[in-house]
Amino acid sequence: MSIFEKIKLPDVKHIIAVASGKGGVGKSTVSANLAIALARQGLKVALVDADIYGPSIPTMFGIEDAKPEVSGNENQELIFPIEKYGVKIISVGFFIPKNAGLIWRGPMTASFLTQLYENTQWGDIDYMIIDFPPGTGDIQLTTMQKLNLTGIIMVTTPQEIAINDARKAASMFTNPDLSIPILGVVENMSWFTPKNHPEEKYYIFGKGGGELLAKELNSKLLGQIPLVAEVGEAADKGLSVFSQPDKNVVSVFEEIVAQIL
Repeated sequence: MSIFEKIKLPDVKHIIAVASGKGGVGKSTVSANLAIALARQGLKVALVDADIYGPSIPTMFGIEDAKPEVSGNENQELIFPIEKYGVKIISVGFFIPKNAGLIWRGPMTASFLTQLYENTQWGDIDYMIIDFPPGTGDIQLTTMQKLNLTGIIMVTTPQEIAINDARKAASMFTNPDLSIPILGVVENMSWFTPKNHPEEKYYIFGKGGGELLAKELNSKLLGQIPLVAEVGEAADKGLSVFSQPDKNVVSVFEEIVAQIL
């Protein structure tokens, strides 16, 4: 396979990458719960943790100790994804010790990621969600060159510094040589509402940043996710937002899915 030859995934209908300009904006949380929300609609969903150096999807799904079945021979190694909440999941986190850091150069990450895409036995998939690492690098470039992406969802917080970084990341995807559609923007940590005062909103990270970015990208604001402590706590325990009592967050993800569909 040449470096620019596309990987053929005929049984995967749509591939959506979730991206951000900087870390810490909740991109993996959005990826995980977006995948679960799609599966709750009765769709066949796959989730690829492409954050090679900082995989967090296994933790968010509570499957850190899972080991995918690997079979085949030297010519064709077959990898079988782990399934939870109706989502077929693959991550580099399944193949390395929990506390080990990868010391890989770009070509090694590109080769490993290509192997995950190509050798994993996905079966019929309606939507594949790819959780990108933050920024613009080898992993994003390899994915865009190897797969026919349906589009990109940008995740940001309302902070100006996060918006600036998201702009830079988006410019990579909209580059004429790559030209991947931006499906929309998800603004995370949009406001904080105290439990005892549900009618109050505190915009502690600013206001309107996600909407501004969406307009600049000629796209739309898919949703605003409030800052809810239980969401982070749930992720640490391997639970989805759909297991939490806060229906505001659940409704946001349901609305995001409705717009994507």
